[in-house]
Amino acid sequence: MNTVPDFTHETRPVRVVFRPGAATGAVAGEAARLGLRRLLVVCGARGADTARAVAGALGPACAGLHDGAAQHVPAEAADEVVAVARAAGADGCVAVGGGSAIGLGKALALRTGLPLIAVPSTYSGSEATAVWGLTENGVKRTGHDPVVQPRAILYDPALTHSLPVPLSVTSGINAVAHAAEALYAPDRSPLIALTAQEGVRMMAGALPGIAADPGSPGARGRALYAAWLCGTCLGATAMGLHHKLCHVLGGGFGLPHAQTHTVVLPYALAHNAPAAPEALAALARALGTDDAPRALHDLAARLGAPTSLAELGLKESDLAQAAEQVAAQSFPNPREVTADGVLGLLRAAHAGGPPARD
Repeated sequence: MNTVPDFTHETRPVRVVFRPGAATGAVAGEAARLGLRRLLVVCGARGADTARAVAGALGPACAGLHDGAAQHVPAEAADEVVAVARAAGADGCVAVGGGSAIGLGKALALRTGLPLIAVPSTYSGSEATAVWGLTENGVKRTGHDPVVQPRAILYDPALTHSLPVPLSVTSGINAVAHAAEALYAPDRSPLIALTAQEGVRMMAGALPGIAADPGSPGARGRALYAAWLCGTCLGATAMGLHHKLCHVLGGGFGLPHAQTHTVVLPYALAHNAPAAPEALAALARALGTDDAPRALHDLAARLGAPTSLAELGLKESDLAQAAEQVAAQSFPNPREVTADGVLGLLRAAHAGGPPARD
């Protein structure tokens, strides 16, 4: 009979509303429940129309709209949103959009303590975590602070219907990365392991349906539900080599967030596989395969997503520098992190062939 492992599991208070129409139909009520009367709505340029609809639904409780979100949350963007919020006399924030918009809302919460409501429109999962990130002078810093955890998350599957298929695929595989690394995180619990497997299973099943029919309410709803499960895993566990690599490649070399996660994940998993056999076996079961890294690589290729770092514009001459930056950091990972090991991983990801276990 299997023995239950020792574990610690902590649940943070957050209210989740999941239904079509939640973005505009529930936001005013959630703000009132939190006692907020002047909320700044933040977004990126791509999500401005949706953000305006949310701002309209807030009515007199909207203190303004700021569309300055950018990938990897540049420090300058954080400085600007803080100034805008203070000038507007905001007592809270509603972040509408993907990881960039929610990341900007988190930066505002981190610097001011203002409560945050998240209305995600992609599958990034950032809304489900207390992790923040800021990029300054080409270096992306991340941290963990309960103040940035959204007090409420409004999941509205209808918001994702207009998400282009290529971004839907990469955003979805980005979510899978959160669950995959949670399976070998040192602070995982049995509940997180089950949540991770279900999140991976649901997302891997939903993405082909979205590619075949981008307007499918069923596929979109399943993908958003999977994103919540995967984001919950990220919020409950420490990040390993995969996430640290993507932070360095994004913040230091300007690579796009979701696409980088999509390319790197199969190679990071193959690299860690010898040190995390149980986690890779669980991931394989969730994907219905006997080779999880290869299955994720093939899923991305089949759905038209990038499969190499070269496609994303990373120069081969940058690989050694990126490897050194990752190896210089301290973070938990099932396999020892060395500059040579990371360089080998990056070379494989740059070439883009089928991932092979070391």
